[in-house]
Amino acid sequence: MRFFVDTADVAAIAELNDLGMVDGVTTNPSLILKSGRDILEVTKEICAIVSGPVSAEVVALRADDMIAEGRKLAAIAPNIAVKVPLTWDGLKTCKVLTGEGFMVNVTLCFSANQALLAAKAGATFISPFIGRLDDINLDGLEVISDIRQIYDNYGFETQILAASVRSANHVTQCALIGADVVTAPPAVIKAMASHVLTDKGLEQFMKDWAKTGQKIL
Repeated sequence: MRFFVDTADVAAIAELNDLGMVDGVTTNPSLILKSGRDILEVTKEICAIVSGPVSAEVVALRADDMIAEGRKLAAIAPNIAVKVPLTWDGLKTCKVLTGEGFMVNVTLCFSANQALLAAKAGATFISPFIGRLDDINLDGLEVISDIRQIYDNYGFETQILAASVRSANHVTQCALIGADVVTAPPAVIKAMASHVLTDKGLEQFMKDWAKTGQKIL
């Protein structure tokens, strides 16, 4: 499974990238707002740090305008994946941009039917939102599982990019289901290293080491 980090925080991206924990980055208008940066400037900086796909999202609602924005975003760097919403205009945009050789990430997916349409339109990535489905008492992980089965049934090459990931458990379950990629905030990726028994064991080791009176350095 590949890890994308869901943030426009350049420092956080660089830290995780240095550890080999970043295979790509996803951004959206909300994350750009949080960064306080110009979208073109910060996206270019991220693309220089990360060699994998960097998703940058269009903000237009009509296909013609989305296509124009997508081309401008794609011109930032070769590793840009243009992010479009799963609307009919977004699907039209996906078809055009993928036909021009650009990577396209179709986002705001909430059903297997939507994912099927995105695959038919040639999407590079489909981004089903787990957490937001859970928020309305639907099973986000079940949608990931349904998409995986449908794509495998017909040999679609669109990659499942599990998004709206809220916990380390979401990552585990997505890996078990067979999602190709998971995108998560830096805090969730770091939380994957945490376990109460690790902490307890380390505490005991430190106590016992202190009793030896020894030093390594």
